[in-house]
Amino acid sequence: MRTNIASTLAISVILSLSGSIALAENRIDTQRPDAPDLAAYGDHAVGVRTLDMVNPDQIDILKIDPAAAKPDPLPRYDRPLTVEVWYPAAQGSTGDTALKAFLRDGKTEVSLQGKAVRDADVAADGKPYPLVLISHGYPGNRFLLSHLAENIASKGYVVASIDHTDSTYRTKAAFGSTLVNRSFDQLFVLDQIDKLSKDSGSFLNGMADADNTALIGYSMGGYGAIITAGGGVTQTSIDYPWGGPHGTLAVHKSGSDTHNALPDPRIKTSVAFAPWGMNTAFWDAETLKGVKIPMLFVAGSVDDVSGYDNGIRAIWKAATSVDRSLLTFENANHNAAAPMPAPEEANKFDKELGFNLADHYSDAVWDNARMNNIAQHFVTAWIGKYLKSDAAMDPYLDLVPASNDSVWAKEEDGKNKPEHNHWAGFQNRTAKGLRFEQLKAGE
Repeated sequence: MRTNIASTLAISVILSLSGSIALAENRIDTQRPDAPDLAAYGDHAVGVRTLDMVNPDQIDILKIDPAAAKPDPLPRYDRPLTVEVWYPAAQGSTGDTALKAFLRDGKTEVSLQGKAVRDADVAADGKPYPLVLISHGYPGNRFLLSHLAENIASKGYVVASIDHTDSTYRTKAAFGSTLVNRSFDQLFVLDQIDKLSKDSGSFLNGMADADNTALIGYSMGGYGAIITAGGGVTQTSIDYPWGGPHGTLAVHKSGSDTHNALPDPRIKTSVAFAPWGMNTAFWDAETLKGVKIPMLFVAGSVDDVSGYDNGIRAIWKAATSVDRSLLTFENANHNAAAPMPAPEEANKFDKELGFNLADHYSDAVWDNARMNNIAQHFVTAWIGKYLKSDAAMDPYLDLVPASNDSVWAKEEDGKNKPEHNHWAGFQNRTAKGLRFEQLKAGE
């Protein structure tokens, strides 16, 4: 009898553990009960596919020795890029919804779970969708912002997220490669998606409106986004011995012919999460006047990588040629809003790196899923305004600057009282710990 009881208890424990494991699926599509309205998934089913691209005849930064004489000519190579594409899919699509991604250690492969169906048929509504490019940090990979990519694809966008060679967890190499190549990678992928959207043999044929593109970047992806938007770098940054070797970063120098040719009219707006560079003098008040498109900046108020007052906030203030906004997560650090929740397998100390892998994704104060939902909400409003000219997005961007100062005041029938100025889309008592500030061109 005791054996039977013990067996029953053991089976119960196994089933209980199995249930727990089943619930811990490394979800990228979590919608918390307090998620703001625009975080909700859209009406489109979502598909996802992987594309391999090669950008020919690029400067091979890794073959340039900073300590040796400058080679003439500079070595060149064909630069490979892997791109994950999320897109509106045929309704009722079923199949594999797992994404295989490597952790920060570059060794551990994990499975992420979302809603997108691998290789699903495209939506058959016969219209092109605005294009969104996503550019990760250093190091990172094309899945780091997958929560955002999948979410906005469900709202009628084609989303292309780039694995930047020399900058992923598995290919991390000389920082100078990231400095020089990041903006070029972004524009090359824009060109390739544009070509595929006009290729009758491609699944993207007729799907992507590349003439109506937004660029989203995180950390070094944000650095690249600012350059792509028109913010040329300073001579100081070109001269750093740890930067682009032998002045190779000069291709992005403010005022140079090469940089002046860089901004692409197909890119209509940009969102930069924690953009790196201002706190190390890659820009100044003069060079940032070159930014040519409206930008949304997203920051943690205690970012100790990109800096806040002397970093992200300073960029926002100095980009005076355009309308721009700044969303701040109070007391968040560098991981504010961009990275997906840490996969369960990341909760381990890595001796080689010297930290717990989960720290690469997480914040000490804010919950990742909460930050992700807020990012999904604001990015939906921002790109809806600038890529779809959707006036219904305006109320979500016209806010009392400090969320804690917004007032919830409703009549019994649900109508707003005169003093009601609560952040649009946020449930009562949930607009806390945030700031949303706006500056117009010329300010």
